[in-house]
Amino acid sequence: MKLLPLRLLVLLLAASLLSACSPRLMLVRGVADELAGQGLVEEEDLQLARESSAFYLKLSESLLRQTPGHLALAESVAGGFTQYAYAFVAFEADRLESRDARAAQQLRQRAVRLYGRAHRHAMAALEQHHDGVFLKRLQQTPTQQPLPPLPAEQVGLAYWAAASWAAYISLSKDRPEAVADLPLALRLAEWAWVTQPAHGEGALAALLGTLEASRPGGSARRAESLFDQAIGAAGGRNAGTLVGKAETLALPAGDRATFEALLRQALAVPGQSLGNQVMRQRAQWLLDSADDLF
Repeated sequence: MKLLPLRLLVLLLAASLLSACSPRLMLVRGVADELAGQGLVEEEDLQLARESSAFYLKLSESLLRQTPGHLALAESVAGGFTQYAYAFVAFEADRLESRDARAAQQLRQRAVRLYGRAHRHAMAALEQHHDGVFLKRLQQTPTQQPLPPLPAEQVGLAYWAAASWAAYISLSKDRPEAVADLPLALRLAEWAWVTQPAHGEGALAALLGTLEASRPGGSARRAESLFDQAIGAAGGRNAGTLVGKAETLALPAGDRATFEALLRQALAVPGQSLGNQVMRQRAQWLLDSADDLF
């Protein structure tokens, strides 16, 4: 998420001026391609990323409504809303909790809405590319029966659909109808993982590990195996896999030594991606809060 380049601004201006339907649609698709690519750009200034991301997301969402079959843009929009909700809303609620519980709860309610928005965009695109039966197939396939691999170009979108769904559920524990969808979120993550286990430098395996540890009757051994797989796939480039293992496994187990060791590893992860910057901040916050957590 960053300030829009001149090339993209020119395309946007041209799109607004064209009145012929077919040329305009072609230009809109070109802008959609450009916007989808912007989500992958690193930004060293986290505050700038925060300030510019709202415009980026609203613009991308508008373009997605005009090009609903654009997989890359749908992935960018779903991922953008999920990351924004986590990095700038839910995380802020966690930090605010001890000082102002009411304000923290209001932020979490906003995060729920943003996660739901991300999930709807992701699922709508997946439904379109599966002739309207994507969710039905997810719901009706028996747990013991493996789903067929997803097309490779849909794995990222499925990841964000599952991640936003899981985050939505985690903040909706007072709503039984939301919590009841946890097995479907897990099933969706499994579906994507079967296709590309190392997707997102271990992010997908880490998500699956979190969901496995969270589900009733989940296997702690499998969750740990998935996190180890995620950390290996990341190759030291994804702080989120380390923070995830610390919070999901070490913290509930009361293993402070492992908890702190994982967080220190996360702090040492290089890179200016939004995910790594936010996760390094979270790692430091968790380390600073360790006396209260254990």
